[in-house]
Parts: sequence; structure tokens; C-alpha cells
Amino acid sequence: MVRIPVRAATVPDLVAVEAIYTDEVRRHTASFEIESPDLAEIKQRWVDVCDLGLPYLVAHLEGSIAGYAYAVPYRARPAYCYTVEDSVYVAPWARQRGVGLALLRALLSGCEIWGARQMVAIVGDPAANHASIRLHEKAGFRSVGTLVGVGRKFDSWLDSLMLQRPLGHGISTSPGGPRVPV
Repeated sequence: MVRIPVRAATVPDLVAVEAIYTDEVRRHTASFEIESPDLAEIKQRWVDVCDLGLPYLVAHLEGSIAGYAYAVPYRARPAYCYTVEDSVYVAPWARQRGVGLALLRALLSGCEIWGARQMVAIVGDPAANHASIRLHEKAGFRSVGTLVGVGRKFDSWLDSLMLQRPLGHGISTSPGGPRVPV
């Protein structure tokens, strides 16, 4: 398999990020967004992630941005400060080529360095998004439950599958000093 270069996203990368996400929002059910955000909103989301010190990554293949991934705090309440939620999106032309796994592995590493102890993945419409489920399972995630009919898109009720993976020492040790709540 070809090594997929992964690096921190920069402002110029956000045009490709927007294009990848727009296609996903308009045509598929992994994201429950109905309207795709414009470039200004994509940039603000990138800034928000970077301001927290969390990873926002892009992968390159054949000279183009092939996908992106980032992590955000799972929830805002202070008790959740060691848990993050991932998002991974791969351009249609780059799927089944190792891009998602390269991004997810780099994201896991970056979140461990940041101090996270758990990562949660929420897969929209698991009946249609088998590749996302397989990707996460390959990276060590396990299914922890399904939220039934929690989303509505394209005139259908959609489920969300929750997967979870420990990072670093997980819950086996105390994290030491408290993380600053996000």
C-alpha cells in the first residue's frame, strides 16, 4: 500500500475540505447537516478546532487533498474534558485507498498527545455507511450503541451508531492534573 502523507490543515486546504464536505452533505447521510456550510463557516470551524489545540488534518494523494479529519470536544461540560469526537471524510475519488485509515491513525496520535483519554465516533446512517464503521473498527473502535431514528434527511429517519476507543492509558490511570475545560 502507498504511504499517504498526512499533515496539519492550512487555510488554502479549506477549499478542498469544503468541496469534500459539500459533496457528502448534499448526496449522502454520514453527516446529518442538511445545508452544506460555506467556506467562511468551514474556516471558522477549522479555527475553533485549532484554537483548542486539537488536530485538524489533511491527507494528500496524487498531488491533491484526498481527505481530512479533525477532533472536537465530545461535550462541553467539564467532566467530558478527556473525551473527543472524531470526523473523517475522504473524497470520492480517493476512497478504498488507505486515506481514511492514515488520517484516523494520525488523529488518534494527535489526540493522545493533546491529552484525550477516549475518542468517540458517531456514524450517521450506519446502514449506508459500512466503510466508516469498518474504518473505525480497523483502528480499534468498538460499537457501544445505536441511537434509533435520531436524524431525518432525504425524507428518511436515520440512526446513529456510536463507537468508542480508549486513547493512551484510557481509564486505567488517573490523568494527573485536570485538563482545562473546553
